[in-house]
Amino acid sequence: MGAERAQGFASPGGIVSGRAHVYQRAASLQANQWALTGDWTVEPERAVLNRANGRIAYRFQARDLHLVLGPSADGKPVRFRVLVDGKPPLADHGSDTDAQGNGTIDAQRLYQLVRQTVNGKERLFEIEFLDAGAQAYAFTFG
Repeated sequence: MGAERAQGFASPGGIVSGRAHVYQRAASLQANQWALTGDWTVEPERAVLNRANGRIAYRFQARDLHLVLGPSADGKPVRFRVLVDGKPPLADHGSDTDAQGNGTIDAQRLYQLVRQTVNGKERLFEIEFLDAGAQAYAFTFG
């Protein structure tokens, strides 16, 4: 998610590297595209949320969706909510979210956010961070 390795980035205007920037919601995403919404600073290896309620969206096709995340720089946990196709994940929630998509970033690590019971179609993943400071590094899929 950092500027040095970002592929498939689809927010209007592209990545603004190394300084705070307010990203607007992407009108739509194609498969394997992702976008930021809200006030973020995109650094070489990560994106850091400057103000609460920022989002990341990703259109994916896989059973599992993981994201390497870290709490705020001062170690304060960051609450988040996950949606799949605009709805809570329910039975398709990952081990780090509940059925309503709620979770907390409490350490820098890989978070399993979606684990679908059936794999097959493209889905729109969205994560909203309810607190400032979230650090996002990389998506992985299973």
